[in-house]
Amino acid sequence: MEMVQTKVHHKKRQVVIFIILILLWEAGSESIQYSILEETESGTFVANLTKDLGLTMGELAARAARVVFKGNRQYLQFDPETYDLLLNEKLDREELCGSTEPCVLPFQVLLENPLQFFQAALLIRDINDHAPEFPAREMLLKISEITMPGKVFPLKMAQDLDAGSNSLQSYKISSNPHFHVLTRNRKDGRKSPELVLDKALDREEQPELRLILTALDGGSPPRSGTTKIQIMVLDSNDNAPEFAQEFYEAQVPENSSVGSLVLTVSARDLDAGSFGQVSYALFQVDDVNQPFEINANTGEIRLRKALDFEEFQSYQVDVEATDGGGLSGKCSLVIKVLDVNDNAPELTMSSLTNPIPENLPEIIVAVFSVSDADSGHNQQVTCSIDDNLPFLLRTSVENFYTLVTEGALDRESRAEYNITITVTDMGTPRLKTEHNITVLVSDVNDNAPAFTQTSYTLSVRENNSPALHIGSVRATDRDAGANAQVTYSLLPPLDAHVPLASLVSINPDNGHLFALRSLDYEALRAFEFRVGAADRGSPALSSQALVRVLVADDNDNAPFVLYPLQNASAPCTELVPRAAEAGYLVTKVVAVDGDSGQNAWLSYQLLKATEPGLFGVWAHNGEVRTARLLSERDAAKHRLLVLVKDNGEPPLSASVTLHVLLVDGFSQPYLPAPEAEAADAAPAAPLTVYLVVALASVSSLFLFSVLVFVAVRLCRRGGAASVGRCSVSEGHFPGHLVDVSGTGTLSQSYQYEGTRREMEENPTVRNSFLFS
Repeated sequence: MEMVQTKVHHKKRQVVIFIILILLWEAGSESIQYSILEETESGTFVANLTKDLGLTMGELAARAARVVFKGNRQYLQFDPETYDLLLNEKLDREELCGSTEPCVLPFQVLLENPLQFFQAALLIRDINDHAPEFPAREMLLKISEITMPGKVFPLKMAQDLDAGSNSLQSYKISSNPHFHVLTRNRKDGRKSPELVLDKALDREEQPELRLILTALDGGSPPRSGTTKIQIMVLDSNDNAPEFAQEFYEAQVPENSSVGSLVLTVSARDLDAGSFGQVSYALFQVDDVNQPFEINANTGEIRLRKALDFEEFQSYQVDVEATDGGGLSGKCSLVIKVLDVNDNAPELTMSSLTNPIPENLPEIIVAVFSVSDADSGHNQQVTCSIDDNLPFLLRTSVENFYTLVTEGALDRESRAEYNITITVTDMGTPRLKTEHNITVLVSDVNDNAPAFTQTSYTLSVRENNSPALHIGSVRATDRDAGANAQVTYSLLPPLDAHVPLASLVSINPDNGHLFALRSLDYEALRAFEFRVGAADRGSPALSSQALVRVLVADDNDNAPFVLYPLQNASAPCTELVPRAAEAGYLVTKVVAVDGDSGQNAWLSYQLLKATEPGLFGVWAHNGEVRTARLLSERDAAKHRLLVLVKDNGEPPLSASVTLHVLLVDGFSQPYLPAPEAEAADAAPAAPLTVYLVVALASVSSLFLFSVLVFVAVRLCRRGGAASVGRCSVSEGHFPGHLVDVSGTGTLSQSYQYEGTRREMEENPTVRNSFLFS
């Protein structure tokens, strides 16, 4: 986006140049001048710049050479194959330079990488393509018959647009006995004709003469233009008008309004009557370019149209004063146009690099030239940009500037800059031009992707379906385009024993994580792995984050009863004395749950009993206690069904059957349950064996002393029949069992052994085998 406008001056970093005086040349370069005839056909060869500039073959193309003329005009072009300098269009010297000679068009050859300027100029040589032309086809002269020979009569000049030898060189008059013509060189370089009287006129003999005036240029062959001169011979009029001065000078500011008075001329005629009355007229009138008019009666010269110093700096005007008898006198005026500051500076952009890469210092962003059509102090300019931008203006050759970066730019900090280049002249009032350019900063892959978190914790419930989306990771890249496109991947696992490839996968485009198979909390409660994020830049940059996956427990394990053991061949029977009080501890149901949390919180419930209301089960610890005092009327044998239930959703449960035998005293034989009479030889279950071994290893000393004590007592009772007991092997109770409390945690050891008599006589021994 480029915009030029004029605004009020404000404080900025300024670099001052004086275009009139400054002439900066690139080190080692020289100004080269080429010439060509005007009206030469487009495409004509002008020069071999590769040779003239001392460059290698192909260097002009490699360094993006361009030709820069003032005003961005392209008079020359490069041949796309040979890079020879060719004429781009037909050139008209008169259109380009007017009467200025020589006609020189300066230009610069701009090379990049590195930036280099070469100063050059194109000289337009004139051809004789214009003939002299008079401002009128016929001129009228009134001459008194008493005019003496030798009198000079100025005539109107012809104009020739060509220059040099092709311009107007001389005049000639048609053959006649009375006059000849002189060619006078004027101060402004033009040539004017003057008619000289050779022989006195006689009105009675010849009242009128007609002559042909011819203007000749110096071309080969010469061109010419003609006009007719009609001479009227007047009766006696002794005096011609005479101006007070033969030469007048005046200065007019170019911004003077139309109608402004420039100068007043005055002429006298010594005759009387109508012969002494003078009227004024502009002698050399060009209706197209003449900006002045004269009052025929007063001689006041005024502006008839606006002046422009940049178009014409001065005018030479001839004024003719004519009396009533037809005699005339002439004077010359030189009117100089004074420059005022009426032209704002101009900025011409020659080269603009957009976008520019980040991270590189002193990049040339733009090359431009500045100019001002005014003159003198009004032509001096300053060039500046805003202070708060990371750019600098540097002067180059002549009136050229380069806009460069002050240091390396960071696209991630700022990707776009709006730069206003202000050119201000030094005139009064100061005028300025502002040129706006938008510079984009292109991306370089200098930022690695960054995860939104250094670590991620994800949770997935066990028994999930395969390919389940378990979470996402996300990384962002501050770069742009392909440099900001992130690809995700799984990195090698931190623990080589974790089969990561079979556990999870990641979508490389969006970072979504998926479980590849169903997870089991009891087998794998948590695992960690690393995720990588790499951009698609060159070279690619990457980063990583840690992901921890927690497997949430599902209620997929029912409670497992450790005690009492459910052995159909040798069911367990608990002995309870009839003298037991309410709350007497009969036994304790021990169970565990493979789940965790609330899924492992166990509760106990008595589902069925032989005699409801006699026994109760504590809901939180599984203790089976008497609910009331026992009596002789209560049945001796009881069967209790206890339900163990977890707190999952939905809840899972298990049940256990207890056999309770009420006895009057522990001296009675230990009676077997009816269902277990044939189970004496049944082998102990493997788990029971493991528990017994564990109990024995922990409490061997205590068990040994108890067994010795019991053996001595039993030996005193000869012939006593053995009865079935809650035994696993050799009459020992399962030991070192782990209790499940109300919170699902394991507690104290368990031991149960003895006979009714010893337990009745020694409660300490009895209770040491029960769960407290």
